[in-house]
Amino acid sequence: MPIVYKLDVLAALKDKGYTSYKLRKEKILGESVIQQLRVGEPVSWTNIEKLCILLSCDVGDLVEHIEEN
Repeated sequence: MPIVYKLDVLAALKDKGYTSYKLRKEKILGESVIQQLRVGEPVSWTNIEKLCILLSCDVGDLVEHIEEN
């Protein structure tokens, strides 16, 4: 996969006070999105935008492109 997360997104959210329970209960992120983040799968741009807002960061702080050989 050429685009990867630069950090453990769920750990960063937890540091900001957003547990997976809180994310689901307050309908900030759905269970499928949380699971995708757990396993490092890509999420939609809408969810990337939400993550940037929650973490007060830029897209480049979350993901990077890795060239495939």
